[in-house]
Amino acid sequence: MLRVAKALGSRFAITHYQNGRDDRRLSEAGELRPIQDLDAAKEPATLIVINRWKVAIKLRRQHPDTPVFLWLHVYPGRHNRKMGAALKAADITVICVSNTHARELAAFLGADNAPRIRVICNPIDDALRPDDTPRNRDRLLFASSPHKGLGEVFEQFATLRDALPTLTLAVADPGYLRWDTGPVPRGVVFMGSLSHRSLIRQMRRALCLFYPQTTFAETFGLVLAEANAIGTPVVVHGELGANAEIVADADQRVDGHDPAQILARIRAWRDAPPQVTANPAFRLSKVARDWTRLLDSVPTRPQMSKV
Repeated sequence: MLRVAKALGSRFAITHYQNGRDDRRLSEAGELRPIQDLDAAKEPATLIVINRWKVAIKLRRQHPDTPVFLWLHVYPGRHNRKMGAALKAADITVICVSNTHARELAAFLGADNAPRIRVICNPIDDALRPDDTPRNRDRLLFASSPHKGLGEVFEQFATLRDALPTLTLAVADPGYLRWDTGPVPRGVVFMGSLSHRSLIRQMRRALCLFYPQTTFAETFGLVLAEANAIGTPVVVHGELGANAEIVADADQRVDGHDPAQILARIRAWRDAPPQVTANPAFRLSKVARDWTRLLDSVPTRPQMSKV
């Protein structure tokens, strides 16, 4: 979100109203303010709410003439089925982060209750490119929160290691959620929370990003796109969430329920890693143009506020 806001800063005055913030500061991505400041702010040109559809409805009542968007990064749970009709009645457009996300949201809400839905992908930095960092053919990398299938990944890795005992699995955990992942196999190395720069360095060193879990559906999967952008292949379960859209190369997609297929892929890549590249549609410059077109299309401008 901050990456997008920074890219739009030369065209739009952006203010972030954040729950839990108690200070005010100016950043490269715009002004950062406590959410309470929104009550006293002058009428914003546009309001963009992150994930919280009920907050979007509340702001629509408070700002009846202001364009309101819901920037959705998650799949809503069953208890949120009423959100579609409410958003449609409030004339609020939903921004989904992949075509898969948009299709599944529309199906979940139903044709009669679906609001307007637009797709703007999450961005990968324009500067992310392959380099000459040597890869460790024995090193796999998991770079997500543990609730995103890490327990299953541990089981898959343990099976792999029975056949390839020199393999190691590095785990980069952003640290925002504790999760029971079951027994930790031999060969796992925990790196904790890494800066983005450090994470990219770890990606460059790894044979692949190892993410064949079959339970947590990603709406986009930014870490998958970033890995491909620097030339690092991904082992990902193809039939889950937006995986097949974000990782378009079929050679990187596996059946996560099939240990033999995963083993065959790792063995082949240890001998000859595939050549992978970024999808240009995910580059920040393209995503910023998509946001600019959207914001230029609303009746009023030039100030954008995010909640």
